[in-house]
Amino acid sequence: MRRLDEKLKTQASALAIVLAGAAGGSFIAARPSLAADLPSTKSAPDAPSVPADPWSGFYVGGALGYGWGSGHWSGGGAGGSFGLAQHVDTFQESGSFLTSFQAGYNYVLPQHVLLGAETDLTFPAYPDLNGNSTGGSSRFNSVTLGTGSYGETLQSMGTVRGRIGFLPGGWLVYATGGLAWARNTGNLSLDAAGSDSKLIWRLGWAVGAGVEVPIMPKWTAKLEYLYADFGAKNAYMPGAAQNFRSDFAPQSLRLGLDYHFGGEDQPEPAGSAGSDRFNFKAQATFVDQAYGPINAPSDGANSLPRAGQGRETFDLTLYAGLRLWQGAEFWVDPEIDQGFGLNNTHGAAGFPSGESYKLGYPFPYGRLQRYFVRQTINLGGETQKVDADFNQFANEQTADRLVVTAGKFGIVDIFDTNKYSNNPKGDFLNWASINTGTFDYAGDAWGYTYGAAAEWYKGRFTLRGGVFDLSAVPAGGALNGPAYALDPNFSQFQLVGEVEERHELWGQAGKFKVTGYLSRGRMGEFQTAVNYVNANPGADASLALALDRKYRSKPGVSMNIEQGVTETIGVFLRAGYADGKVEPWDFADIDRTVQAGVSISGKQWGRPDDTWGLLGIVNGLDPSHAAYFADGGLGILIGDGSLPRYSPEKILETYYSYALTSSVRLGVDYQFVADPGYNAKRGPANVVAGRVHWQF
Repeated sequence: MRRLDEKLKTQASALAIVLAGAAGGSFIAARPSLAADLPSTKSAPDAPSVPADPWSGFYVGGALGYGWGSGHWSGGGAGGSFGLAQHVDTFQESGSFLTSFQAGYNYVLPQHVLLGAETDLTFPAYPDLNGNSTGGSSRFNSVTLGTGSYGETLQSMGTVRGRIGFLPGGWLVYATGGLAWARNTGNLSLDAAGSDSKLIWRLGWAVGAGVEVPIMPKWTAKLEYLYADFGAKNAYMPGAAQNFRSDFAPQSLRLGLDYHFGGEDQPEPAGSAGSDRFNFKAQATFVDQAYGPINAPSDGANSLPRAGQGRETFDLTLYAGLRLWQGAEFWVDPEIDQGFGLNNTHGAAGFPSGESYKLGYPFPYGRLQRYFVRQTINLGGETQKVDADFNQFANEQTADRLVVTAGKFGIVDIFDTNKYSNNPKGDFLNWASINTGTFDYAGDAWGYTYGAAAEWYKGRFTLRGGVFDLSAVPAGGALNGPAYALDPNFSQFQLVGEVEERHELWGQAGKFKVTGYLSRGRMGEFQTAVNYVNANPGADASLALALDRKYRSKPGVSMNIEQGVTETIGVFLRAGYADGKVEPWDFADIDRTVQAGVSISGKQWGRPDDTWGLLGIVNGLDPSHAAYFADGGLGILIGDGSLPRYSPEKILETYYSYALTSSVRLGVDYQFVADPGYNAKRGPANVVAGRVHWQF
């Protein structure tokens, strides 16, 4: 990032933490490289100063927390109670954890007394497979309604509170209290008559206490307990023609960060390591995408609808880092997501938006997309300075080095990266352009997984290797649904390897990579499913494939080239092959692919921070894979119910990224998708998108 002047730094940081505090990619989302490449050689910025009084004035921030509490209900001749705490499952990334952001104002009186006011907004996690996040339900058996269950789930919550505290010696202890509101979903499920739901708005009060300490210039960290009570309220369930009366009393424990605008700066004390020990970055991306009516004989379950459609997505991510010891860093990336891809991210093998996930949701929700440790071991060679960036501290490293990353992260944070086509937050949007379409990398519905990777940099070459957890079941098809949860036993896994060569051509830097993977899990063979349908006309091809799942291997290999042509023009090429006889697991329904494109800097027309790109992609299937779709099978992203005439899927994409400021970029994107889902009777689709991206 370019350096801002001090005023812009303050403004950007302020906006950043307002948003970042809410953060709980793309997916498959834009994933800044963790440690894959040698960064720029700019000098690290001078150490910032420490405010003499970090408490007075305005502040903004965010927090992660865990929620619990209780609710009681009556109605339909029955009654009961339920707990709000849900078990945290790290493989589903579900449970009653909370993501919030806050803003407030402090005034420090003599004798170290602090008075203040704060408002916050809180979002729960994505609901688990049972529809729970922070909330619960209880069973009943009534004469009026029979057997069933009733409960509530938190959708969002906020407070407006006063604070009073004491500053005994540079840190703060405080009490807080005020008004609270919540938006819940009341859920009634009747065993004999289906389900009903109602949006319930609640007003109440909240009290709590906390401790807050400075950790670096203008930044403080806090631990806060908060109790809220919303009393009782009626909700009418039209399906049962009954009123249900319930109360709701959540509690939470939150760990937060605040950025303070007030205070006069002074030189950093000698020996202080606060500003070097922590690193905070943030980004937010909004994409609105749509297409008009297309030609098609009918609509299948996983088709782009014939009538056309528009959808939006939003994500907001905080990148928080902590230095552990020499060469070691710990990073955690909480994120808030919201929205849907076109047809809930179905309809094209090369799906038009890498900012959408395999699962959409209408309300904002929080997730911990990454938490990992990275160790860098210098082995010699030229020493280079590394600037602070997303998931990266300002540092010095040698050209020859060993980098080990372990935890939860995206495989494509490290493997199959490309300078010109790898980030839907700023360049091409199509899934098959972000990474090679045949690279069926392991990941949950958001594209992240547990694993470990090692990178050995030696001269102009790098060797990479890693082992990662697959999802519990392959995405799409029958008997499973989306690839939501990771395999809790690590019994199904993926091995990934990569060789990278760096060079100069025409005086410009270039890279050549070969990436291979081998997935080991319970997968079905397409030809077996096709044979079963042929022998049993009318049989469900997806079910036949699921019933054939045995412990098998699925290999794939791809080539990835990036090359600068001039100072302002870069070109790239990817090509890939995967074993299309075995079902893909987590990424996309692509067995063969080739793509080529160009990226041009706006420096040529006086806009050095703008970028224009053009890309072409052709995707294909193995014959048995195509026959499976012809028999009505469903895949990860596609499945029209039939495939009357197979044709390779062809995509042309172009985008323009306009640098509005040093922190904000506006983008437009157009994609021409011919034969979406390999169906020559469907399309073409003209997909347009607008994009707003902010970062600090």
